[in-house]
Amino acid sequence: MLASNLYAPTLREVPAEAEIISHKLMLRAGFMRKSATGIYTYLPLAWKVLKKIENIVREEMDNAGGQELLMPIIQPAEMWQESGRWNVYGDEMFRLQDRHGRFFCLGPTHEEMITTLVRGEVRSYRQLPVRLYQIQNKYRDERRPRFGLMRGREFIMKDLYSFDKDEAGLDISYKSMYDAYTRIFTRCNLKFRPVEADSGAIGGSGSHEFMALADSGEAEIVYCPSCDYAGNVEKAELKPIVLAEEALAELEIVDTPDAKTIAAVCEYLNAPVEKSVKAVVYNSDKGLVIVLVRGDHEVNEIKVQNHLGALFLEMANEEAIQAAGTVAGFIGGVGKKQAYVLLDSTVAKMYNVICGADQLDKHYINANIARDFTYDAIADVRLIQENDPCPICGEAVKKARGIEVGQVFKLFTKYSKALKATFLNENGKELPMVMGCYGIGVTRTMSAVIEQSYDEDGIIWPVAIAPYHVVIIPANTKDEKVMEVAQEVYAQLQQGKVEVVLDDRNERAGVKFKDADLIGYPLRITVGAKTLEQGCVEARIRKNGSVVNLEVGKAYLPAVQEILKNL
Repeated sequence: MLASNLYAPTLREVPAEAEIISHKLMLRAGFMRKSATGIYTYLPLAWKVLKKIENIVREEMDNAGGQELLMPIIQPAEMWQESGRWNVYGDEMFRLQDRHGRFFCLGPTHEEMITTLVRGEVRSYRQLPVRLYQIQNKYRDERRPRFGLMRGREFIMKDLYSFDKDEAGLDISYKSMYDAYTRIFTRCNLKFRPVEADSGAIGGSGSHEFMALADSGEAEIVYCPSCDYAGNVEKAELKPIVLAEEALAELEIVDTPDAKTIAAVCEYLNAPVEKSVKAVVYNSDKGLVIVLVRGDHEVNEIKVQNHLGALFLEMANEEAIQAAGTVAGFIGGVGKKQAYVLLDSTVAKMYNVICGADQLDKHYINANIARDFTYDAIADVRLIQENDPCPICGEAVKKARGIEVGQVFKLFTKYSKALKATFLNENGKELPMVMGCYGIGVTRTMSAVIEQSYDEDGIIWPVAIAPYHVVIIPANTKDEKVMEVAQEVYAQLQQGKVEVVLDDRNERAGVKFKDADLIGYPLRITVGAKTLEQGCVEARIRKNGSVVNLEVGKAYLPAVQEILKNL
């Protein structure tokens, strides 16, 4: 490819809309342009990268027994109504009507469609397992699209669905996909961790997220430095903190004027925050819920929602709190409330605690859970913190941020039962198929690679997914000898199937160097009059700046191939 023909309009200034480095660099380097909020046009450089990621995904999916198909983006409402998700998926679903008034959606995911497809074709256990996948655009009406391709309204995703006759088969499919994902992200040169995760709107009860580690990641993860445990903070399960038993002191009400926060209460009473219990109140489709956690802990809303089996959870207003029979800022666990009261499992192990007295400017001291509290349930509902004990080995966990690039789910029979996708087993008994689903964000993977691999000059692409492997820069296009050697190098690399760009533009060498670093070609070959006088051309490796001199007149291809092989 000649740079004079390459459609890659680079920018010198950072667009005001760009927040994270991948967003900034993909705009500046001419990889994409904004079409609307959360919607982008992929320019040729980005499309080449995406195709390479897709090819890696295809190879690994095919090797793991997947078969590629393509389903419609527009899905009829009837499928979603049959599964029960049409009215509960939420505002992220793009809904539309055709001219006949029939409802459709733009597919945010394809569980309903693939299950409906397979139920019409599979009749016997002999036809199982089946693993079908597609690589296709998905659509979600994000409340707040941001960070470029990280959270958009339109994105490219690979989604595979497995159908097995039993849970043992699902375990095999799940492990196969888990291992394939590990190979895919390794081939894309990502630093990543698989972590235990919540299944969210997809459903099911077993899931892992593949997190690319990056400071810009929206998700927090915890991991154990001593064992293999890693989990999304929303999913990480915690054992209760058990303290030494204490003699039960007498329950008292004390004045705490204007002390509406745990920090203020504990400071006023000169007590450690670890001896306090705080309350957080939520509205949900299951009713009002009061969650009690230790004063220095935070509520894990995902765990609360899962415990309740609720479709939504939101902070309650002061009016709802008053209707429950208590006072905002002074809510406690003593006495009956007009709400569902949920205790964190660590609270259940505490003695002689400080908590709200359900009266303005008053708190209890020496409240004891077994003796004084009235509650409906005890569960692990707190958010894991750094240095909490690992749920596997007990070592203190560490925190990191991550970008979710893939997720694998065990759906079991959630969709097959709802959509009546059944088969006849060896004994002629009709059973629901046991399902799994497995997604990879193709566009997000491209962004994640950049978030991990860049410097102040631009992108640093790994060879496996770089748009082009090599750029050749003649320092002076008007110098006949320089152009003759540049053309010779270019011709040899093209013949050897190396993806190469010859920057034949009539620009200063400095401009070409800046563009080459910004775009992130793994290898830059510079042909200049001074190096030609020394009988060589300069090959500079993008990721570390090291230089290899290639002798003029000798075969360039083997030397370049060797460099690229070792990158």
